[in-house]
Amino acid sequence: MTPEDDVHPLSSPSPGRELDVSGHMLWEWRSTARQQAIAAAIAPDEVDWLLQAVAGLDRLALRLATFKDRTTIPLTRSLSELTTLWQQRIRDRVPVQYLVGVAPWRQFSLNVSPAVLIPRPETELLIDLAIAAVNNRADNANIPHSTPRARRHWADLGTGSGAIAIGLATAFPDAAIHAVDLSAAALAIARSNAQRLALAERIQFYQGEWFQPLGHLKGQLSGMVANPPYIPSAMVPALQPEVALHEPHLALDGGVDGLDDIRQLVDMAPAYLKSGGVWLVEMMAGQAPSVAALLQQQGSYEHIQIHADLAGIDRFALAYRV
Repeated sequence: MTPEDDVHPLSSPSPGRELDVSGHMLWEWRSTARQQAIAAAIAPDEVDWLLQAVAGLDRLALRLATFKDRTTIPLTRSLSELTTLWQQRIRDRVPVQYLVGVAPWRQFSLNVSPAVLIPRPETELLIDLAIAAVNNRADNANIPHSTPRARRHWADLGTGSGAIAIGLATAFPDAAIHAVDLSAAALAIARSNAQRLALAERIQFYQGEWFQPLGHLKGQLSGMVANPPYIPSAMVPALQPEVALHEPHLALDGGVDGLDDIRQLVDMAPAYLKSGGVWLVEMMAGQAPSVAALLQQQGSYEHIQIHADLAGIDRFALAYRV
C-alpha cells in the first residue's frame, strides 16, 4: 500500500459527515495532541493546522483557546477519526500538509497530495527573482515599462502542484504560462489548483519530460523556471522521514551528484529561450559553483548569477540567453 492509499485529507470530507463536540472536549484533544507532538519532536502548531481544517477555527481562537467554552463546535471528522489521522503524523511521519490536503504558498492555499512535492517557502523566491530579472532586462535594454510587447511565454518545468506556474501567472498577467510534468497525478493536482484560483485559462498543462512537449515554442520563451530534482541519489533515503517516506522521489532524486536534471535544463533551454530569455532554477546548498560552471561552459548564457535564500544559502541560479 502506498502513502497515497493511506492518507485521507481533511479537505475532502465524506459527504454528510458533520459532527458536533463541545469546546471543552476539543480543547482537551488539542492539549493531548500538542503534548504528543512535543514528545515526537514535531512542531505543536501542526495540531492547529488540523483543527483549522476540521473545525473551521482560526489561529487566534486556537492560540487564545477562546473556543473552550463553546457549547458545540461542528467538525467534519469525529474526534476518533481525527485521532487516527494525528497518529499517522506521529507514528508514520506523514506530513501534516498531506493530512490537511493543502499547503500555504505565497498568497495561495494549494491542494497537495503525496503525488506532489510539498511547496516550500524558499521556493517562493523564484517568483520574486523572475520579476526582478524581467525588470532588470527591460532597464538594461532601455525599454520603457509601458512599451507594448508581444505576448510573453513562460515555462514552469516540473510543475508538481502548479505552485510556480500559478506564481508566474499572477506575476505576469500578460503572459501565457506553460506547465510541464512527467506525472499525470501531479498534473491533476496542478490543474485543480489553477481552476480553483481562476487561472486555468492562463496556464496550459503538458505531460512529458522537461521541454519535450514544448517543441512548438522553440525560440519563443521569455523565461523558464524550474525546481528540479537536485538531491544526490544516495542522500534521498537519509532525508527526514516526512520527505523520504512520503514525498515523491521523482521530484527529489537528481542522480549521483544531484545535477542530472539541471544538466538537461542547461543544455536544452537555449533552443527554447529567445535572446534575453531568463533561465532560473532552484538547487541544493553547495551546488552553486557547479551549476554556474555548467552555464558558463554551455556558451549560450550571460549575466550568470547566484542568489541566496532567506537563510543565506546559495539556492538559485539565474542567467540570460545570449
